[in-house]
Amino acid sequence: EVTLDLAERRRIRSAIRELQRQELERDEEALASKRFRPERGSHRQDDKENWPRSEHLEEEQQAALAALSQQLEAITTVEELTKLLRAAGEYEERKLIRAAIRKLRAKEIEAATLAGNVQSS
Repeated sequence: EVTLDLAERRRIRSAIRELQRQELERDEEALASKRFRPERGSHRQDDKENWPRSEHLEEEQQAALAALSQQLEAITTVEELTKLLRAAGEYEERKLIRAAIRKLRAKEIEAATLAGNVQSS
């Protein structure tokens, strides 16, 4: 209906906004709940169709990570590792580089501790 009363129009618009807000909240709750799941049947079919390709990609990624691990063992400065970390794009690569940095820093701390013990002796 068309109404000429401005106050009534405001109430209607306010009610519409409130309903939209409530609908948005319900949608967000549904997405956040653990009960929200995609349909399982079609997803399983996709997995079956893509399985050989994803297995091949997984093998390639593992080989690349193994090569990166060998390369990281040859690097002896934290600065070089930090440069690699900034340039890395994949999560797994960054994870390996961070582990190498931690390992290198632990060696540096151990060496400094041993040097301190030798000097105090």
